[in-house]
Amino acid sequence: MMFNAGDIAFVLVCTIFVFFMTPGLSLFYSGMVRRKNTINTIMSTVFCCGLAIVMWFVCGYSLSFGPDAFGLGIIGDFSNAFFNGVSAFEAGPYVDNIPGALFAIFQLMFCVITPAIIVGSLSGRMRFPATFVFVGVWLLLVYYPLAHMVWGDGGLIDSFGAVDFAGGNVIHISSGVSGLVACIILGARKGYGIKEYHPHNIPMFFMGAAILWAGWFAFNGGCALGANELAVQAVVNTAISSAAAMLSWMLMEVLLYKKVTLMGSVTGGIVGLVAITPGAGFVPFWSAIIIGALVSPICYFAMTKVKAKFGYDDSLDAFGCHGVGGIWGGIATGIFAQSSINPVAQWNGLAFGDYHLFLAQLVAILISVVYSAVLTAVIMLVLKKVMKVRVSPEDEALGLDITEHAEQAYPAFSGIDQ
Repeated sequence: MMFNAGDIAFVLVCTIFVFFMTPGLSLFYSGMVRRKNTINTIMSTVFCCGLAIVMWFVCGYSLSFGPDAFGLGIIGDFSNAFFNGVSAFEAGPYVDNIPGALFAIFQLMFCVITPAIIVGSLSGRMRFPATFVFVGVWLLLVYYPLAHMVWGDGGLIDSFGAVDFAGGNVIHISSGVSGLVACIILGARKGYGIKEYHPHNIPMFFMGAAILWAGWFAFNGGCALGANELAVQAVVNTAISSAAAMLSWMLMEVLLYKKVTLMGSVTGGIVGLVAITPGAGFVPFWSAIIIGALVSPICYFAMTKVKAKFGYDDSLDAFGCHGVGGIWGGIATGIFAQSSINPVAQWNGLAFGDYHLFLAQLVAILISVVYSAVLTAVIMLVLKKVMKVRVSPEDEALGLDITEHAEQAYPAFSGIDQ
């Protein structure tokens, strides 16, 4: 079968860049933690590159994108297990311009990074074996069913007309909400709310963010599954939203603190990327600046006021960034989407006089939030019954690099970590 060589090249490059986002996330997260937890933070995210890829090959792709198992639109069957029927030389059921195996491996990279995002909520106190088991079970019970519901043929959320271009529900809402629930059940870090937790390496944080930002153009643009006009639409929207969100966050800092910080500015750019993800291939350019400008104050409020009010220890703000940003992005898609940009959207958004898509988006968000929260709670509660999930107070004080991995990121350092 003859494929479009340009589309193959484009999606292959996007696949590589999206994969690189997970090591980037490792640097992004590890720069924010204390020195003694650097290796553990990197390991707790980057191991997903191993586990998620093998699980995807064995059963993940089939459960996510295989034929619907029970006619309920919740999970696929095992007909494509071990990539059975997935070929590098033939098209698959979802695309005909690129090989089915390329579609499968591109979708895999989203599966790799999603559980890694959750780890940001649990930093500094969860045993690595428990993290490993949690991620494996979470992929089976949360990610694969949500991916099938949103993107799979016959999926429940897809069936009532909700849209999610690059993973607002499947990736950001699921990981953010799961991180929130998991961190509440796990409990706060020792001394949380009493002493300050400072990032140990802001340049490392920035380098990780730069990798994420660059990769996000492939993350969103690649979901067009071809080198086409829709990919251009998604990439332009991604640039506009992230830039507007960065400036919006900087403005907030000037008004509140009279100073602009690197961590705040970069965080603004990241939440702008999160917010545009579900609508990147559906909304017009002018709306991207609105989506980005508004997400920063929304996420800032969640990361500061809401977090302080309820006292949960979402260590690296996975919920405040991805969960809240993803929810806003899904709502904004229901407001600004246009069928003329992407006919996958059955209706125009609320801003153009039609409420049907807006309501569908609200229902999709509600399903994603409730499903992720309930299943994550079940996983964590069962895990606590069958294995030791949390490190001891002594190990937490010493640092997880030594106690969990017998390695140090900075072996020459001779100071005192607080």
